[in-house]
Amino acid sequence: MSAVSKATEVIFELLDSAKGLPAKYVLFDSWYGLPVTIYGIWKKSYNVICMVKDSSKIHYCLNEKWVDIKKLHRIVSETAEKNGKILGSIIVSIRESKDNPDLLPVKLVFVENRQSDGFLTVLSTDTELTDEEILTIYGKRWDIEVFFKMCKSYLSLSKEFQGRSYDMMTAHTTIVFMRYIMLALEARNASDHRTVGGFFYDICDEVKDIRFAEALMLILDLLARTLATYPAISEEMAAIIINTVLNGLPTIWKQKLQLSA
Repeated sequence: MSAVSKATEVIFELLDSAKGLPAKYVLFDSWYGLPVTIYGIWKKSYNVICMVKDSSKIHYCLNEKWVDIKKLHRIVSETAEKNGKILGSIIVSIRESKDNPDLLPVKLVFVENRQSDGFLTVLSTDTELTDEEILTIYGKRWDIEVFFKMCKSYLSLSKEFQGRSYDMMTAHTTIVFMRYIMLALEARNASDHRTVGGFFYDICDEVKDIRFAEALMLILDLLARTLATYPAISEEMAAIIINTVLNGLPTIWKQKLQLSA
């Protein structure tokens, strides 16, 4: 049955089969970015971060009015301040269908499209995330794209075997993924410095940056030696100046200085 089902329906079966795996977010591109899919995944206790289509047929609820993505983009462009490539964001609501009146709040983040003069829209059901956090999490999906390209272009995914049996396709996909795992393991053993054991951490200890507390101590020591070069400033006055600086530091910095003293 899965072989002849729609991809948007199979996604729910795949999520059910992966229910035991710890995951907080489901990431996908605009192919699956439909309200019915997003709402269905959210009902399975997953948050969704995905790209959504620039379609006049998909509407979002804003102030009890249903508007398309272009209208929302115009509203954001007029009211929000641009932050780098981020054009702005807005919180709206979606519904599973017209028959279901329950609304789901979502956050839409608009970003520049580097390949055109248009824009791209990323949706998140977790409205507590900042715009930057939403884009950072969605960016992790690119690793999946690289993985898929490697499997399809170099490991014969979908080319080595062809058939209508879903079990056969599942078995073939598993074999391809095992090939990728073996290659990834070999690449890590050959090029990842973390695999050299304790030697890697010894090098890290040698080249690690100076600790923040040590840097503060150096600055205060430099201040004390600088004050000592001015005859007009007595030792008592120099101590008062240093104590004034110390008392003006944030509490967490004071604690770090006490630990390093």
